[in-house]
Amino acid sequence: MDHILRCHDIVKASFVRGENCSLYDEKGKRYVDFESGIWCTALGHGHPRINQAMETQIQKIVHLGTRYPHSLSEKTAQEILNITGIDDGKCTFLSSGSEAVEFGVRIARCISDKPFFLTFSASYLAAYGSAGKKSADEWILLDWNDGDGKDDVNLLKRMPFEKIGGFVLEPGGSGSGFVKFPPKKLVDTLTRQIKQNAGLLVVNEVTTGLGRTGKWFGFQHYDIQPDIVAIGKGIGNGYPVSAVAMTRDIAEIFENSGPYYAQSHQNDPLGCSVAKEVIAIMREENWIEKGNAIGAYFFEGLKRLEKRYDIIKEARGRGLLLALEFHPHDRITAAWLYQALFQRGFIVGYYEAGNILRFDPALTIDKEDIDRVLECLNAIIEKAG
Repeated sequence: MDHILRCHDIVKASFVRGENCSLYDEKGKRYVDFESGIWCTALGHGHPRINQAMETQIQKIVHLGTRYPHSLSEKTAQEILNITGIDDGKCTFLSSGSEAVEFGVRIARCISDKPFFLTFSASYLAAYGSAGKKSADEWILLDWNDGDGKDDVNLLKRMPFEKIGGFVLEPGGSGSGFVKFPPKKLVDTLTRQIKQNAGLLVVNEVTTGLGRTGKWFGFQHYDIQPDIVAIGKGIGNGYPVSAVAMTRDIAEIFENSGPYYAQSHQNDPLGCSVAKEVIAIMREENWIEKGNAIGAYFFEGLKRLEKRYDIIKEARGRGLLLALEFHPHDRITAAWLYQALFQRGFIVGYYEAGNILRFDPALTIDKEDIDRVLECLNAIIEKAG
């Protein structure tokens, strides 16, 4: 890969075919993908219905200018609004999760004249823009103290809600790698305070949406209803499409304010056809509930490992967003375990700074593959310890 820009570590593996949770290299070796690509293939690689939806749409029309939204965009928008619970709202479809979050924040800033937005310090919101930079002149970053909730009162007392135009919530600490879930009481209280001060709630569901946490969206684990929802990754099942959903009153204020937004692949028919089919499959085949059940099974296995080995600090998760955090050790680290698992045909995620292994498989993962990775991980730790 001499001509691919190295923006991150590149693993020397040449995958040529994907089927559900399996990837095959050019020699035919099978790897079980416990990362869903980069958390995108919520229904597995090469899903036949999604492939068929793309093939059908390709034969009709792939792309249109931003002035000419396709009827398919309207139908897909209605499906998005239905699953987000935003009745009679509006959507736009873009290309990436980072773009969706940044655009959602831009819309919220257009509505609010307050100088700051609030988010948790560990949140990963976007790869660029205001949401990506999170500079001190625009953002207040709140450390919720590992979710124990003990300092909630002091946090709230120090918070200048009168200067905050919106709360941007990532419901699962997922993009940052920690896989920690903010306390329900704190999230609900912050949201209420923001709303009481005429602020907006923007939710980043790029990594936590589409069944990843056992519900359609991560925010549904809290007693809140967002004004704006940014969606990516799983909505395209590997195809680059994202969405921003918002209430009608916010949409109309933005539309009437004049800051028009145009992007080359905004509301493209092909992307909308994929998103619409993903939602249909999840509904018709009951994948939200199935994913939640298989996630609970996986989590129980991780908890057994936690109880067995002192090196494991904590197993944690929600749905199929799961992690193992390790205590410091001279040999057994998340990075070392990642390599050991990869050599044995398992692709997992790892966050070196937190010494964390991540497991984010498709909702369609088999119990047999979960059992195999748990057995393999157990054998590696036992031998190394």
